[in-house]
Amino acid sequence: MAQKSRIAITPGDGIGPEVVAEAVRCLETLRSTHNLDLEWTRFPWPSHAWHEEHGASMPENALEQLKAFDAILLGALGDPGPVDDPQRYLLPDSISLAPLLDMRKGFDQWVCERPARLLPGARQYLADERAKDIDMLVIRENSEGEYVSQGGRLRKGTPDEVATQMEVFTRYATDRIIRYGFEQARLRAGERMKQGRTRQFKTLDGRTCESQVCIITKRNALRYWGDMYSEAFEEISKEYPDVATHHELVDAACMKFVQCPWAFDVVVASNLQGDILTDLAAVLSGGMGVAPSCNLNPTDASMPSMFEPTHGSAPDIAGQGLADPTAMLFTTARMLEWLGRKDPAVAAAGKTLFDAVAADLAENSGMQRSTHEVGAAICRRLKDN
Repeated sequence: MAQKSRIAITPGDGIGPEVVAEAVRCLETLRSTHNLDLEWTRFPWPSHAWHEEHGASMPENALEQLKAFDAILLGALGDPGPVDDPQRYLLPDSISLAPLLDMRKGFDQWVCERPARLLPGARQYLADERAKDIDMLVIRENSEGEYVSQGGRLRKGTPDEVATQMEVFTRYATDRIIRYGFEQARLRAGERMKQGRTRQFKTLDGRTCESQVCIITKRNALRYWGDMYSEAFEEISKEYPDVATHHELVDAACMKFVQCPWAFDVVVASNLQGDILTDLAAVLSGGMGVAPSCNLNPTDASMPSMFEPTHGSAPDIAGQGLADPTAMLFTTARMLEWLGRKDPAVAAAGKTLFDAVAADLAENSGMQRSTHEVGAAICRRLKDN
C-alpha cells in the first residue's frame, strides 16, 4: 500500500504566493482525478512579512517543522514589491535568501538539479536552428564549495576593512555528486532510447556513446579543488565506460553553452559555478519563466527535498496577477515525479502535469495571459485527461 505524501507549501515573497496558488489548484485537480494519497500544509514563512512581524524570516524550529514533510514547494524569496513603494519592508539578500541555504544544508539537499530542454512554444533566444536540440541536465553540488559561509569581515566600515570568504571542498561530497551525474547520464540515455530519441557523444578513445558527463572546474586558477574534482572524475568515470566524458573550464563552458549548447548532456559543477551555469542554461531553454529547479537529498528518504522555480520574486509585477506560473508548474511536476518513488500513482500524476503544462506552452506561445488564466487552462487539461 502506497504511503501518504506530505508537502510543505511555502509561498514566500513577491509573485511566490501568486504562482503557488496555481500550483495548489493543479494539485487539487490531480488529487481528485488520480485519487492521490496526497496532502499539504501552507506556511507563511520564510518571508518578508514574517520577518517584519517577528524579526526573523522563519521560526527557530522551522527545520524541525519542515522535517515532518516529504517535500517542500517554495514560491520565491526576495524583494516582496511592489517596486514603486519606497516604504515597503525590504531586507538585504543575505537575510532574505538565508532560509534557502538553511534548508539546503539542514536537510543535506546536496543535489541541485536543473534540466534545460527547449520545449515547443518556449522562446528560442539563439538564432542557430540547432538550438532546438538543447537537452541538458545541469547538476550543481549543493552542500559545500563556495557557499559554506565561512569567513568574516575585519575592521568593518573602515578604509582598512578586510573581507575573507573561504571555499571548502571535501572528497566525500565531490565523489557523490560526480557519481550522481554519471547515474543520471545513464538514466537519461535509457529514457531517450525508449522515446526513440538518440544522441551521440565521442569518447576520448574514439568510441561513440549515448550519453556524456562534462565536469566543470577552474582548475587553472583554483587548482586545489579543481585538481581534486578532475582526479575524482577520472577515477569514477572508469566505472561508467558507456558514458563519454568531457572537461571544461567554467569560462569556456559559458561560451560553449551559447555557441553549441546541443553538445552537452549532463553537466556537473560546483556550488557557485553551477549556480551561474544553471541560470544561463535556463535562458537557453526558454527563460526563467519556464525553468524548473529542485534541491534533492537522494540518499536519505527521511529528509525532505525542496522544489523551487529558477525565477525570483519579480517585485516589478508582484501583486498584479501577471506572473507566468509555467516554471512553478513544471517544478511541481518534478516534485510529484520525485515523490513518485514511493507511490507510482503520484509519479504518473507528475507526468500528466508536465505533459499538460508542455501542451499549454506549445499551444499558447507568446500569448499574454494572467496568472489565473494559465492555471485555469492547465486545470482544464488535467480534468480532460
